[in-house]
Amino acid sequence: MWTKAGKALLAGCLFALGSGAVLAADADPQKQIDEIKGALPKFAIPMREVGDRFQNIYFAAKGGNWALAAYMSKYMNGAMNPAKVTKPNEYKVWQGFYEGAFAPVNKAIQAKNLKAFEGAYTAVINDCNGCHKAMGYSFIKVVKLKAPADNGVDYKVASQPGDVPP
Repeated sequence: MWTKAGKALLAGCLFALGSGAVLAADADPQKQIDEIKGALPKFAIPMREVGDRFQNIYFAAKGGNWALAAYMSKYMNGAMNPAKVTKPNEYKVWQGFYEGAFAPVNKAIQAKNLKAFEGAYTAVINDCNGCHKAMGYSFIKVVKLKAPADNGVDYKVASQPGDVPP
């Protein structure tokens, strides 16, 4: 039975084969798979996107742009997908965090409850810092920014969490 990560890896291999990226027909397929896997972002690069989107969620919720907050959360989680293949053990930690500790943030976004959101958001910052410390990255300390990570977005557009396309 194929996992999603296995299917993604297979799709990448097929793309590479179809695009002429494979240099020799007699090349070792496992080596080619390893090279494709090696080109995927590990954990730090997707985590950078997670950090930016996490910061933006706060400003979106505070501005009443609930759809943007929901959108940022959705794509914050999706940014970690390469880690399913490149760092599966760390991805399990991420998945547990997003489905557990982060769930109250998503619940508050769906309810458009700013008070619950602010409490859940602050708790997540503490959880992030605890996780970083437990994994040996205590030098990575999350703080709430005074301005969004992306200043090119209007965080005050009135919207509903359900406005995000599937």
